[in-house]
Amino acid sequence: MFGKSEDRDDYQAIARPVGGMARDLPDRFFIDFHEHRRGQLIYAYTGSIFVTAEGGSWVVPPQRAVWVPPRVHHCMQAIGRTEMRTLYFAPERTPIDTSRCCVVSISLLLRELIASVVAMSVDYDEMGRDGLVVELLYQEIKPLQIEPLHLPMPDDERIARICRWIVANPAEETSVESWSKVVGASERTIIRLFASQTRMTFTRWRQQARLLAAVRMLADKRSVTEISSTLGYESPSAFSAMFRKALGCSPSAFFRPIEP
Repeated sequence: MFGKSEDRDDYQAIARPVGGMARDLPDRFFIDFHEHRRGQLIYAYTGSIFVTAEGGSWVVPPQRAVWVPPRVHHCMQAIGRTEMRTLYFAPERTPIDTSRCCVVSISLLLRELIASVVAMSVDYDEMGRDGLVVELLYQEIKPLQIEPLHLPMPDDERIARICRWIVANPAEETSVESWSKVVGASERTIIRLFASQTRMTFTRWRQQARLLAAVRMLADKRSVTEISSTLGYESPSAFSAMFRKALGCSPSAFFRPIEP
């Protein structure tokens, strides 16, 4: 459709500060861990992308994107048929000054700017209209102050073991007391490490894991009733209330495309 390369390596040494790539991914398509010289803005016009990088995981619906700084090791997986649009930014001119991944809110204007840059040739005219579009793009990319879809992962193996289990079994209600016997750490140590390494309490982290699990199931077209039952909520309305409080919209509206 765009007549441009779908190989990320072809965008790392271009002579312009930004290069845009379009790639359509089938459901469950997995891109293994890698890194690149340029920073990357990962966005999905349709479908969703699950990004895992140093420090945590993010779900990318059509209203948001994830910024991955240069040289950050990361992988991603498509959830549903996904129209992925990626922008690669030169390390000497990144739009966000951070060494960590973060979430970017996608406005209607930013969505159209991304589309314009993806459609440009890699050697676009910096002094013409394309150059002005790129400058406006830089102005529009801003990180969200709150990252409700971020699930931070700890470095301590004892706590990481707990986290991996919760991610695989999000409805589990195993207590800190029970976990202390499994991983060989006191309750106080577990509570302290969750706070210091994830900046969340144990309970808050488990709720966040359930939220991400819910988002992934929504992307799989599973019903609110099925999701609420799978994750152990008392009723679909209780699940919907939690979802709206955390993400600011109903479950049915979360993957709704941005309308002009």
